[in-house]
Amino acid sequence: MPDRIPQSPSEKTVERLSLYRYLLYGILAEGERNIFSHALAAMAAVSSAQVRQDMMVLGYSGSPNQGYEVGKLIASITEFLDDGHGRNIALVGIGNLGRAILSNFSGQRSRLQIVAAFDVNWQIVNRLIHGCWCFPMEKLHGVMKEQDITLGIVTVPPAAAQVVADQLCEGGVRGILNFAPVRLRVPEDVYVSNLNITVALEKVAYFAHHGMVRVESPSREEAKV
Repeated sequence: MPDRIPQSPSEKTVERLSLYRYLLYGILAEGERNIFSHALAAMAAVSSAQVRQDMMVLGYSGSPNQGYEVGKLIASITEFLDDGHGRNIALVGIGNLGRAILSNFSGQRSRLQIVAAFDVNWQIVNRLIHGCWCFPMEKLHGVMKEQDITLGIVTVPPAAAQVVADQLCEGGVRGILNFAPVRLRVPEDVYVSNLNITVALEKVAYFAHHGMVRVESPSREEAKV
């Protein structure tokens, strides 16, 4: 029989693994060296069964007596999620949202780095903002090539988003995180994730009004690991 082709993880699985790693860094900073699945599940607002299922994707297992080793689990998630050499990112649009993102990334322990920012406003460019050099849009392709940029973040007004996406794709990006409230048309080999803050808030408002959906408490069996 032919070998089975491994399935790619779902978007939700990748999101949860990234969240676990973020939470685990905080746990490690507090001096904790081990964590059980039900404790990590409570922090991530998922079930402990879901945590164990996600660990199977990594090929990582914990101890019934001690749970997961935090440092090893972080390393396992990092090996699974990250490119071994890291990825460089271009951010386009240095308004309030763009500046907030630059501030958030400053000093992060991540293999994803925003190495250049771009804008059309000449009062903003040609200076450092939160440790990132900001360039005029005319230099986009040249800087992308020099800095080996393969990911882009779009934080421009809706009318400019598609033009910016076209420029990023022409420059060689393979993935775009889009904050503009429009759907982008990109080549099939470019992955786009859309984050619409208004839609997210409306979802929060709806469930806040109708009652939150709570994650079930772990059963006695689930709490063992």
